[in-house]
Amino acid sequence: MNPSAEHEVDRAVPADVLTVTAVDGFPEVAEDDDLATLLAQHAGSALQDGDVLVVTSKVVSKAEGRTRRAAKEELLAAETDRVVARRGPTTVVRTRHGLVLAGAGIDESNTAGGTAVLLPEDPDASARRLRESLHELTGCNVGVVVSDTAGRAWRTGQTDIAVGAAGVVPRLDLAGRVDAHGNPLSVTAPAVADEAAAAADLVKGKLAGRPVAHVRGLAHLVLPRGEHGPGAAALVRPEEQDMFGLGARDAVLLAVTADPATAPRGFGAPLTVEEAAGVLGLLAEAVPEVRGDEVAVPLPPLSGRELGRWEARLIAAAVALGWAPVGSGASTDTATTDSPLRFRPALS
Repeated sequence: MNPSAEHEVDRAVPADVLTVTAVDGFPEVAEDDDLATLLAQHAGSALQDGDVLVVTSKVVSKAEGRTRRAAKEELLAAETDRVVARRGPTTVVRTRHGLVLAGAGIDESNTAGGTAVLLPEDPDASARRLRESLHELTGCNVGVVVSDTAGRAWRTGQTDIAVGAAGVVPRLDLAGRVDAHGNPLSVTAPAVADEAAAAADLVKGKLAGRPVAHVRGLAHLVLPRGEHGPGAAALVRPEEQDMFGLGARDAVLLAVTADPATAPRGFGAPLTVEEAAGVLGLLAEAVPEVRGDEVAVPLPPLSGRELGRWEARLIAAAVALGWAPVGSGASTDTATTDSPLRFRPALS
Protein backbone atom coordinates (compact mmCIF):
# COMPACT_ATOMS: atom_id res chain seq x y z
CA MET A 1 0.00 0.00 0.00
CA ASN A 2 1.48 3.36 -0.96
CA PRO A 3 1.54 6.27 1.50
CA SER A 4 -1.12 8.28 -0.29
CA ALA A 5 -3.52 5.36 -0.23
CA GLU A 6 -2.75 4.69 3.43
CA HIS A 7 -3.82 8.24 4.26
CA GLU A 8 -7.27 7.34 2.92
CA VAL A 9 -7.77 4.47 5.36
CA ASP A 10 -10.66 4.91 7.80
CA ARG A 11 -8.71 4.36 10.98
CA ALA A 12 -11.89 4.02 13.01
CA VAL A 13 -12.77 0.75 11.25
CA PRO A 14 -10.98 -2.07 13.09
CA ALA A 15 -9.50 -5.14 11.45
CA ASP A 16 -11.49 -8.36 11.65
CA VAL A 17 -8.57 -10.30 13.09
CA LEU A 18 -5.84 -9.31 15.54
CA THR A 19 -2.88 -11.64 16.04
CA VAL A 20 -0.52 -11.10 18.96
CA THR A 21 2.60 -13.27 19.17
CA ALA A 22 5.32 -13.21 21.80
CA VAL A 23 8.86 -13.10 20.43
CA ASP A 24 10.68 -16.08 21.93
CA GLY A 25 14.40 -16.42 22.62
CA PHE A 26 15.04 -12.74 23.23
CA PRO A 27 18.33 -12.38 25.13
CA GLU A 28 19.09 -10.43 28.29
CA VAL A 29 19.73 -6.82 27.27
CA ALA A 30 22.62 -4.77 28.63
CA GLU A 31 23.80 -1.20 28.26
CA ASP A 32 24.92 -0.25 24.74
CA ASP A 33 23.34 -3.34 23.16
CA ASP A 34 21.92 -2.57 19.72
CA LEU A 35 18.26 -3.17 20.54
CA ALA A 36 17.04 -2.61 16.98
CA THR A 37 19.44 -5.28 15.69
CA LEU A 38 18.23 -7.69 18.37
CA LEU A 39 14.63 -6.99 17.37
CA ALA A 40 15.43 -7.54 13.71
CA GLN A 41 17.26 -10.79 14.47
CA HIS A 42 14.48 -12.27 16.57
CA ALA A 43 11.35 -10.83 14.97
CA GLY A 44 12.45 -9.45 11.59
CA SER A 45 11.76 -12.54 9.50
CA ALA A 46 8.09 -12.46 10.54
CA LEU A 47 7.55 -8.74 10.00
CA GLN A 48 5.59 -7.16 7.21
CA ASP A 49 4.39 -3.65 6.47
CA GLY A 50 1.68 -2.53 8.89
CA ASP A 51 2.79 -4.69 11.81
CA VAL A 52 3.43 -3.27 15.28
CA LEU A 53 6.18 -4.30 17.67
CA VAL A 54 5.42 -3.76 21.35
CA VAL A 55 8.64 -3.54 23.35
CA THR A 56 8.72 -3.50 27.14
CA SER A 57 10.25 -0.25 28.39
CA LYS A 58 12.65 -2.14 30.63
CA VAL A 59 14.71 -3.55 27.76
CA VAL A 60 14.74 -0.12 26.13
CA SER A 61 15.98 1.38 29.38
CA LYS A 62 18.63 -1.29 29.87
CA ALA A 63 20.00 -0.73 26.38
CA GLU A 64 20.04 3.02 26.98
CA GLY A 65 21.95 2.73 30.25
CA ARG A 66 19.08 3.59 32.58
CA THR A 67 19.95 0.94 35.18
CA ARG A 68 21.01 2.41 38.50
CA ARG A 69 22.51 1.16 41.75
CA ALA A 70 21.19 3.67 44.28
CA ALA A 71 18.56 4.04 46.99
CA LYS A 72 15.06 4.02 45.51
CA GLU A 73 14.14 7.16 47.46
CA GLU A 74 16.99 9.02 45.75
CA LEU A 75 15.96 7.75 42.32
CA LEU A 76 12.31 8.57 43.00
CA ALA A 77 13.11 12.18 43.87
CA ALA A 78 15.10 12.63 40.65
CA GLU A 79 12.32 11.19 38.48
CA THR A 80 9.45 13.05 40.16
CA ASP A 81 7.86 16.22 38.85
CA ARG A 82 5.15 16.27 41.54
CA VAL A 83 3.92 13.92 44.25
CA VAL A 84 0.30 12.96 43.61
CA ALA A 85 -0.40 10.79 46.65
CA ARG A 86 1.22 8.76 49.39
CA ARG A 87 -0.22 5.76 51.16
CA GLY A 88 1.98 3.62 53.39
CA PRO A 89 5.07 2.59 51.41
CA THR A 90 3.53 3.63 48.09
CA THR A 91 4.20 7.00 46.50
CA VAL A 92 2.32 7.93 43.33
CA VAL A 93 3.96 10.70 41.34
CA ARG A 94 3.69 12.61 38.13
CA THR A 95 6.97 11.93 36.37
CA ARG A 96 9.02 14.26 34.24
CA HIS A 97 7.31 12.58 31.26
CA GLY A 98 3.87 13.61 32.58
CA LEU A 99 2.98 10.01 33.45
CA VAL A 100 1.21 9.34 36.75
CA LEU A 101 2.75 6.15 38.13
CA ALA A 102 3.45 4.46 41.43
CA GLY A 103 7.12 4.87 42.24
CA ALA A 104 7.71 6.89 39.04
CA GLY A 105 7.78 3.62 37.11
CA ILE A 106 11.09 2.64 38.74
CA ASP A 107 11.35 -1.14 38.53
CA GLU A 108 13.41 -3.47 40.71
CA SER A 109 12.17 -6.70 39.12
CA ASN A 110 13.88 -8.59 36.30
CA THR A 111 17.14 -6.80 37.00
CA ALA A 112 20.25 -7.69 38.99
CA GLY A 113 19.87 -7.58 42.76
CA GLY A 114 20.53 -4.16 44.24
CA THR A 115 19.76 -2.36 40.98
CA ALA A 116 16.71 -0.54 39.65
CA VAL A 117 15.66 0.37 36.13
CA LEU A 118 14.32 3.84 35.34
CA LEU A 119 11.96 4.61 32.48
CA PRO A 120 13.64 5.69 29.23
CA GLU A 121 14.69 9.33 29.21
CA ASP A 122 12.32 10.02 26.28
CA PRO A 123 10.22 6.94 25.41
CA ASP A 124 8.77 8.50 22.25
CA ALA A 125 12.26 9.31 20.95
CA SER A 126 13.33 5.75 21.76
CA ALA A 127 10.39 4.40 19.76
CA ARG A 128 11.26 6.64 16.80
CA ARG A 129 14.87 5.47 16.76
CA LEU A 130 13.79 1.83 16.87
CA ARG A 131 11.29 2.34 14.05
CA GLU A 132 13.81 4.02 11.79
CA SER A 133 16.45 1.36 12.46
CA LEU A 134 13.98 -1.48 11.92
CA HIS A 135 13.08 -0.06 8.53
CA GLU A 136 16.74 0.08 7.57
CA LEU A 137 17.36 -3.47 8.82
CA THR A 138 14.20 -5.20 7.57
CA GLY A 139 12.76 -2.94 4.89
CA CYS A 140 9.40 -3.06 6.68
CA ASN A 141 7.28 -0.09 7.71
CA VAL A 142 6.26 -1.07 11.23
CA GLY A 143 4.91 0.81 14.20
CA VAL A 144 6.67 0.64 17.56
CA VAL A 145 5.05 0.89 21.00
CA VAL A 146 7.15 1.08 24.16
CA SER A 147 5.07 -0.31 27.03
CA ASP A 148 5.11 -0.18 30.80
CA THR A 149 2.85 -1.45 33.57
CA ALA A 150 0.55 0.93 35.44
CA GLY A 151 -2.26 0.78 37.96
CA ARG A 152 -5.63 2.49 37.48
CA ALA A 153 -7.20 4.95 39.90
CA TRP A 154 -10.65 3.37 39.57
CA ARG A 155 -9.73 -0.33 39.46
CA THR A 156 -7.45 -2.77 41.21
CA GLY A 157 -4.67 -4.60 39.40
CA GLN A 158 -2.38 -3.35 36.66
CA THR A 159 -2.29 -3.32 32.89
CA ASP A 160 0.32 -2.30 30.33
CA ILE A 161 0.10 1.11 28.71
CA ALA A 162 2.02 2.87 25.95
CA VAL A 163 4.68 5.18 27.37
CA GLY A 164 6.28 5.63 23.96
CA ALA A 165 5.08 5.21 20.38
CA ALA A 166 6.24 5.87 16.83
CA GLY A 167 4.47 5.32 13.53
CA VAL A 168 1.25 4.41 15.33
CA VAL A 169 -1.87 6.50 15.83
CA PRO A 170 -2.00 6.62 19.65
CA ARG A 171 -5.60 7.71 20.01
CA LEU A 172 -8.65 7.81 17.77
CA ASP A 173 -10.94 10.82 17.96
CA LEU A 174 -14.45 9.63 17.16
CA ALA A 175 -16.22 12.79 18.32
CA GLY A 176 -18.80 13.84 15.75
CA ARG A 177 -19.37 10.33 14.40
CA VAL A 178 -22.72 8.59 14.69
CA ASP A 179 -23.28 5.08 16.05
CA ALA A 180 -25.52 2.40 14.53
CA HIS A 181 -28.56 3.81 16.38
CA GLY A 182 -27.96 7.34 15.14
CA ASN A 183 -26.57 8.60 18.43
CA PRO A 184 -23.78 11.16 18.04
CA LEU A 185 -20.48 10.39 19.73
CA SER A 186 -19.16 13.31 21.72
CA VAL A 187 -16.12 12.28 23.79
CA THR A 188 -15.27 8.80 22.49
CA ALA A 189 -11.51 8.56 21.94
CA PRO A 190 -10.11 5.02 22.24
CA ALA A 191 -6.49 5.00 23.42
CA VAL A 192 -5.51 2.41 20.83
CA ALA A 193 -1.78 2.50 21.64
CA ASP A 194 -2.62 1.59 25.24
CA GLU A 195 -4.90 -1.18 24.00
CA ALA A 196 -2.11 -2.59 21.84
CA ALA A 197 0.25 -2.51 24.82
CA ALA A 198 -2.28 -4.33 27.00
CA ALA A 199 -2.94 -6.97 24.35
CA ALA A 200 0.79 -7.57 23.97
CA ASP A 201 1.19 -8.05 27.71
CA LEU A 202 -1.20 -11.00 27.57
CA VAL A 203 1.40 -12.98 25.62
CA LYS A 204 4.60 -11.41 26.98
CA GLY A 205 3.70 -12.03 30.62
CA LYS A 206 5.65 -10.81 33.62
CA LEU A 207 7.74 -13.88 34.39
CA ALA A 208 8.31 -15.51 31.00
CA GLY A 209 11.33 -13.44 29.95
CA ARG A 210 9.61 -12.36 26.71
CA PRO A 211 9.81 -8.56 26.52
CA VAL A 212 8.64 -8.17 22.92
CA ALA A 213 5.38 -8.97 21.12
CA HIS A 214 4.54 -8.86 17.43
CA VAL A 215 1.06 -7.51 16.66
CA ARG A 216 -0.66 -7.96 13.31
CA GLY A 217 -4.03 -6.51 12.41
CA LEU A 218 -3.41 -2.85 13.23
CA ALA A 219 -2.21 -1.74 9.80
CA HIS A 220 -5.00 0.83 9.70
CA LEU A 221 -3.28 2.55 12.66
CA VAL A 222 0.27 2.43 11.27
CA LEU A 223 1.46 5.66 9.67
CA PRO A 224 3.31 5.94 6.36
CA ARG A 225 7.08 5.66 6.24
CA GLY A 226 8.67 8.85 7.58
CA GLU A 227 5.66 9.85 9.70
CA HIS A 228 6.05 9.04 13.38
CA GLY A 229 2.93 10.76 14.70
CA PRO A 230 2.54 12.52 18.06
CA GLY A 231 3.74 9.55 20.08
CA ALA A 232 2.40 8.36 23.42
CA ALA A 233 2.80 11.92 24.72
CA ALA A 234 -0.59 12.54 23.11
CA LEU A 235 -2.13 10.27 25.76
CA VAL A 236 -0.83 12.31 28.70
CA ARG A 237 -3.68 14.32 30.16
CA PRO A 238 -2.77 18.00 30.65
CA GLU A 239 -2.63 18.88 34.34
CA GLU A 240 -5.33 21.53 33.98
CA GLN A 241 -7.72 18.81 32.74
CA ASP A 242 -6.82 16.29 35.44
CA MET A 243 -9.84 15.76 37.71
CA PHE A 244 -7.68 13.64 40.02
CA GLY A 245 -4.52 15.70 40.21
CA LEU A 246 -4.08 14.56 43.78
CA GLY A 247 -5.04 11.34 45.49
CA ALA A 248 -8.32 11.67 47.42
CA ARG A 249 -6.63 11.65 50.82
CA ASP A 250 -3.98 14.12 49.78
CA ALA A 251 -6.61 16.40 48.22
CA VAL A 252 -8.50 16.48 51.52
CA LEU A 253 -5.37 17.21 53.50
CA LEU A 254 -4.46 20.01 51.12
CA ALA A 255 -7.94 21.48 51.46
CA VAL A 256 -7.96 21.47 55.26
CA THR A 257 -4.43 22.85 55.60
CA ALA A 258 -4.43 25.22 52.63
CA ASP A 259 -3.31 28.80 52.77
CA PRO A 260 -6.34 31.16 52.89
CA ALA A 261 -5.47 32.44 49.42
CA THR A 262 -5.77 28.95 47.93
CA ALA A 263 -8.37 27.26 50.15
CA PRO A 264 -11.59 26.23 48.38
CA ARG A 265 -14.28 28.91 48.54
CA GLY A 266 -16.72 28.45 51.39
CA PHE A 267 -14.58 25.91 53.24
CA GLY A 268 -13.96 28.25 56.16
CA ALA A 269 -10.75 29.38 57.78
CA PRO A 270 -7.94 26.84 57.42
CA LEU A 271 -5.91 25.44 60.27
CA THR A 272 -2.79 27.38 61.06
CA VAL A 273 0.50 25.79 60.12
CA GLU A 274 1.20 25.01 63.77
CA GLU A 275 -2.23 23.49 64.34
CA ALA A 276 -2.05 21.45 61.17
CA ALA A 277 1.38 20.11 62.03
CA GLY A 278 0.25 19.08 65.50
CA VAL A 279 -3.05 17.58 64.39
CA LEU A 280 -1.80 15.68 61.38
CA GLY A 281 1.31 14.53 63.17
CA LEU A 282 -0.77 13.22 66.06
CA LEU A 283 -3.21 11.40 63.81
CA ALA A 284 -0.52 9.97 61.55
CA GLU A 285 1.73 8.77 64.36
CA ALA A 286 -0.94 8.11 67.04
CA VAL A 287 1.56 8.67 69.80
CA PRO A 288 0.54 10.91 72.73
CA GLU A 289 -2.81 10.66 74.49
CA VAL A 290 -3.65 7.22 73.15
CA ARG A 291 -6.35 5.38 75.11
CA GLY A 292 -6.67 1.82 73.87
CA ASP A 293 -7.30 2.09 70.14
CA GLU A 294 -8.43 5.70 70.49
CA VAL A 295 -6.51 8.91 70.12
CA ALA A 296 -7.58 12.18 71.71
CA VAL A 297 -6.94 15.55 70.08
CA PRO A 298 -7.19 18.61 72.34
CA LEU A 299 -9.28 21.45 70.98
CA PRO A 300 -7.84 24.95 70.54
CA PRO A 301 -9.08 27.85 72.72
CA LEU A 302 -11.97 28.74 70.43
CA SER A 303 -15.72 28.76 70.85
CA GLY A 304 -18.97 28.59 68.94
CA ARG A 305 -18.90 28.73 65.15
CA GLU A 306 -15.14 29.21 65.01
CA LEU A 307 -14.57 26.01 66.98
CA GLY A 308 -17.11 24.12 64.87
CA ARG A 309 -15.31 25.17 61.69
CA TRP A 310 -11.96 24.04 63.13
CA GLU A 311 -13.50 20.73 64.20
CA ALA A 312 -14.96 20.11 60.74
CA ARG A 313 -11.53 20.49 59.20
CA LEU A 314 -9.96 18.28 61.82
CA ILE A 315 -12.52 15.51 61.21
CA ALA A 316 -11.95 15.74 57.45
CA ALA A 317 -8.21 15.37 57.99
CA ALA A 318 -8.73 12.45 60.38
CA VAL A 319 -11.00 10.58 57.99
CA ALA A 320 -8.51 11.11 55.16
CA LEU A 321 -5.83 9.55 57.36
CA GLY A 322 -7.95 6.51 58.19
CA TRP A 323 -9.46 7.57 61.54
CA ALA A 324 -13.16 7.72 62.44
CA PRO A 325 -14.56 10.22 64.96
CA VAL A 326 -15.88 8.78 68.23
CA GLY A 327 -19.07 10.35 69.57
CA SER A 328 -20.81 13.46 68.35
CA GLY A 329 -17.89 15.85 68.73
CA ALA A 330 -17.70 19.18 70.42
CA SER A 331 -18.94 21.70 67.86
CA THR A 332 -21.43 23.54 70.08
CA ASP A 333 -21.52 26.95 71.64
CA THR A 334 -20.48 25.44 74.97
CA ALA A 335 -17.58 23.32 73.69
CA THR A 336 -14.28 23.80 75.45
CA THR A 337 -10.78 22.39 75.34
CA ASP A 338 -11.81 20.17 78.26
CA SER A 339 -13.75 17.97 75.84
CA PRO A 340 -11.19 16.79 73.23
CA LEU A 341 -12.14 15.09 69.99
CA ARG A 342 -11.55 11.37 69.95
CA PHE A 343 -10.84 9.13 66.98
CA ARG A 344 -10.33 5.42 66.45
CA PRO A 345 -8.93 3.55 63.43
CA ALA A 346 -11.68 3.46 60.81
CA LEU A 347 -11.21 -0.25 60.10
CA SER A 348 -11.12 -1.40 63.74
